[in-house]
Amino acid sequence: MTAPPAEDRAPTTATDPPWERLHPLTPLLRGGRLVVLGLVVVGQQGLRDPSALGTPMLVLLALGVPLAALVGYVSWRRMRYRVTATELQVESGVLTRRSRRVPLARVQAVDVVRPFYARVLGAAELRLEVVGGGDAEAPLAFLGDDEALRLRTRLLDLSSGRVAGGEGEEGQALPAPEPERVLVVVPTAPLVWSVLLGPPLVALAVTVAATLVAALISVQAVLPLLAGALPILLGVASMAARRLLSEYGFTVAESPDGLRLRHGLLDTRSQTIPAGRIQTVRVLEPLLWRRFGWVRVEVDVAGYGGGSQEQAATGALLPVAPRALADQLVARVLDGPLPTGRSAPPPRARWRAPLTVRRLGVVLDDRHLVTTSGVLTTTTDVVPLSKVQSLRVTQGPWQRRWRLASLHADTAGRRLVGGVAAHRDADDAAALLAEVTRRARAARRR
Repeated sequence: MTAPPAEDRAPTTATDPPWERLHPLTPLLRGGRLVVLGLVVVGQQGLRDPSALGTPMLVLLALGVPLAALVGYVSWRRMRYRVTATELQVESGVLTRRSRRVPLARVQAVDVVRPFYARVLGAAELRLEVVGGGDAEAPLAFLGDDEALRLRTRLLDLSSGRVAGGEGEEGQALPAPEPERVLVVVPTAPLVWSVLLGPPLVALAVTVAATLVAALISVQAVLPLLAGALPILLGVASMAARRLLSEYGFTVAESPDGLRLRHGLLDTRSQTIPAGRIQTVRVLEPLLWRRFGWVRVEVDVAGYGGGSQEQAATGALLPVAPRALADQLVARVLDGPLPTGRSAPPPRARWRAPLTVRRLGVVLDDRHLVTTSGVLTTTTDVVPLSKVQSLRVTQGPWQRRWRLASLHADTAGRRLVGGVAAHRDADDAAALLAEVTRRARAARRR
C-alpha cells in the first residue's frame, strides 16, 4: 500500500489514526471493468454488423481506455479510510464528497471477497455487514490480500471489545490474523451430487416425461416442446453451475474472531461471523437426499440483505453433510446441544394442513426453540432464545374453525423467518407463548 500524502496522514486530533489509501492497483481493477463493459457493447454491435466494428473499436481504444484509467485514478485518489476505537471512517467521491461512519459495535460479519480478476493481482475486497444494513457498509475495494486479512482481524477485535484504541502510532502494523481450527471441509463429490439431485434432476425428469407424453399424442409436438423447454433447462443448469462455483471447497473453521467460512472456485469469499451473531439456523433435508442421509445447513445473520443475491451466496453454513455431522456443527456454533423429541400438533390439524401435518412439531429447552415443517423438504428451524425479538400467536379463519393457532418467534435476521410452531391447539399455543417468553427473558439475562 502506498503512503498517503502528508495532508492525508495528519491526524484530525491527537488520538485519531492517520488516513490510509486503497491498494495502488485499484484504478486498474476499477477501470478494467469499464473497459470490459465497453468491449461487450462494441462486440454486440459487431455481431450485428461486422463491417462497422473497426471505428467503434478504435474509439474505445483511443478514448475509452484512457478515460477509464483516469476515472479509476481520480476515484482512488479521492477515497481514503481509517479505523478508530469505535468506528470505520470512509471518505470518497469526486464531484460529491461522501463521508461514512460505520459504528463497529453494529458489525455483524466481515467478509473478504476475492473476485477472479482481483486474485490475479493479489487484491481483495473487504465488506462489513451491520445491523439494519441492506447492502455491505462502506466496502473497501481493493486492499492487498494480507492487508485485508489483518484489517478484518482489527475490526473484529474492536467490535468485540477484545482490544481498545485505533490504529496506534503511524507506521504500526496491524495485528496478524489469529490461527484457526478447521472443523469441516466439504468434499467435491458429495457437493456435485447434491446439486445434481435437486432442480437439475427434477427439470430433466419433467422434460423427459412431457416429451414422452407429447410423442404418444403427436410426434410433431415433440420439437416445439423441446424448443420451449431448452431455455428452462439452460436456466436451471446456470443456477447449478453458479452454486457449484460459489460453494466449491467449502470450509468451516473456528478462530478467536468467530466462525470462518471459506468457499469459491473462481471468486473466493472468506466470511467471519463473530460469536453470538447468528439469529436462526435452518436444516434442510430434501426428499432426494434422504437415501444418502444428507442435509443442508443455512444461517441467518443480522445485517445481510434479505432475498438478495449476496445473501443467497452467503447463507450456507454447510452446503451438504451427513445429518449427524450437521447436528454436531449446529450444536457447536450455538454453544450447546439441541433439545431432542418433538411435540406434534393435535390430530385435527390434518384438516388445516393435510400435506405437512406429519412433519409439524416443536421442542423447547432453556436455550433453543426448534420447529419442524415441510412436505418434500423437511425443514428444521433452530432459534436461540436469546435472539428472539418478538413473539406472536396468529389464528386464521380456518384455524379458528378447528381451534388451532400458530406461534411465531421473530429475530433480527432478514433472510429466515425465525421459528414457527404451526397449527397447535389454541390453548397449547397460548401456554407455549408464555413459556417461550419466560425462557427467552432468562436466556437474554444469561
